[in-house]
Amino acid sequence: MDPVGMGAVAVGLWRRRHDGRVAAVSAASEDRHMRELLERLGVEPADATLLQFSTAFCAPCRAMRRVSAEVADLLPGVRHVEVDAESHLAEVRELGIWRTPTLLILDADGREVRRATGVPTKPHLIAALAEILP
Repeated sequence: MDPVGMGAVAVGLWRRRHDGRVAAVSAASEDRHMRELLERLGVEPADATLLQFSTAFCAPCRAMRRVSAEVADLLPGVRHVEVDAESHLAEVRELGIWRTPTLLILDADGREVRRATGVPTKPHLIAALAEILP
């Protein structure tokens, strides 16, 4: 196999391992700037928020929308907010969103506690939310 083919295989294996995984994030301090950024994205107070970044022609984004909406409907106090990444490039860059779909799980204070790229399963989302819901 040529070097380009080996690189493609390596990238494919890495993506398969990481797509859909709901990973913990390091604790970030709550500040006024972050609250203002979330308000610009349409995030309102809730016990927990599933903040999804999508693009128009992204098939996995549609799957994530469905899964996130079902979980939000299932669990009281959970909101699902979908953001068009292309329309909010400054916020996307500031939050370190590198690809779509990306899902941020926010606690009641608006702090990011978990992040997933790719489409997580319903049980993984429910488990992640169970850790932060009252």
